[in-house]
Amino acid sequence: MKSMIIALGIALLLTSCQKTIQEPKSINGTWESIGAGWLLQIQDSTQYALYDTTDISCLLNRKAGLEEIMASLSLTNDTLHLKKGVMTYLFTRTEETPSLCTTDRTEEQQQDPLHNFEVFAQTVKEHYVFMELNNIDWQILYEEQKRKLTQNPTDTNLYNVLEETLEKLGDNHAFLEASDALYTALEAIPQKEEEESITEDEEQEYGDFQIANMVAEEYLTKDMTADSWLVKWGKMENNIGYIQLKAMWLYAQLDIPQALVDEIGFVDAYVTTFHTMDEGQYVQKEVKGIIKLMDRVMNDLKDTKAMVIDVRFNGGGQDAVSFEILKRFNDQKRKTVTTKLKHKDHFSPELPLYLDSALTPYTHPVYILTSPQTGSAAEAFAISSMAIPHHKRIGASTQGALSTALEKTLPNGWAFSISNEVYMDLKGNSYENIGVPVDYTISYPTDRQAFFRSVANDLPKDKQQILDAITHLEKQ
Repeated sequence: MKSMIIALGIALLLTSCQKTIQEPKSINGTWESIGAGWLLQIQDSTQYALYDTTDISCLLNRKAGLEEIMASLSLTNDTLHLKKGVMTYLFTRTEETPSLCTTDRTEEQQQDPLHNFEVFAQTVKEHYVFMELNNIDWQILYEEQKRKLTQNPTDTNLYNVLEETLEKLGDNHAFLEASDALYTALEAIPQKEEEESITEDEEQEYGDFQIANMVAEEYLTKDMTADSWLVKWGKMENNIGYIQLKAMWLYAQLDIPQALVDEIGFVDAYVTTFHTMDEGQYVQKEVKGIIKLMDRVMNDLKDTKAMVIDVRFNGGGQDAVSFEILKRFNDQKRKTVTTKLKHKDHFSPELPLYLDSALTPYTHPVYILTSPQTGSAAEAFAISSMAIPHHKRIGASTQGALSTALEKTLPNGWAFSISNEVYMDLKGNSYENIGVPVDYTISYPTDRQAFFRSVANDLPKDKQQILDAITHLEKQ
């Protein structure tokens, strides 16, 4: 009898323990994003599908093996985290897949210009974050643009209407990418010939990289650049280091076929190649590329007494590249900015972004040069530097295009993007349209070519202005 009681007690104890031991939560199932208009389906821990969703549509964006994004996923309580570059997108589990995601549409419906316009318009309505900032009455603009398309519902007119709509929104990060067939059709349309005004003294025009190279040649008393066309580095007078960053992308090793480069050029081939990849994987390759390059740069310039980082001619790229560079000049992990995403009539919770520190950070004074041509990810570099005490900004306010571009698909296969993010400094200030401010102002023209010419026409003066600014800030 006693042995039976003991056995029964052991059995009850084991049962109790089994109830308290919880199995790890599975990420399989359907997940809805907070603020980005995505639906993520994970099946059998082997496959995933990502959909672009609105109240009227559900379109497959990408489908692949789960290993493609597995390293970017993490589960905390009931929230799934998907990391893309410096951003982490949050997803909550949903028990039901929207019927729109399981409804098959005919090819005719998918290609219908009016249907595509409606999906585009609904996406803009739900996600475009700067309606109020740019004084947009969306309902009026929507009806006006729809009327133009309804009068002539063709693919070419759809393209023109969408492009014009994005322009009227004043979105700094908008783009529209159609099919090759559409571009061929557009090229076949006769264009009105514009009368060219001929002047005796036509002003010189410069490219971003061209003017950047001219500046670097003037600034560097010792050029230490090696094996890089995107970054120039070396030393100026008085043992001041100089790093010129021409772009925050193009650092990844993508194994681009040479035949594709020969056909359409390196940059277009680069873009074509990374568009075939998962965005997260592509960004990781960009970061890997800049890590290798910055290791060399920092080793060459580690003994300088101060550093100038020139992003005046940098139009942007990937925020993750900016953060990887900036952390070399940061001595501790810091919260640098906060962001929030617009979805319908509300915003996502604010998401802080943190900048890591390097193992051997550069802690001498850092002077970051900016201009109205400093854009996008280069602005993320500038605004994040505001949180680091030994960093100062010299020049003019940046372009004012800080929001991340939210990329979406249309039923006909076209792609577009809009701004759905508010990017803020630690005081809650947003610099969209007005640009990230500086600590020492130099009066640069806001027009691109006028600015380039102002620099090119007197390179010694441009350099001296920077040296004078450094002297002034040192005294402070």
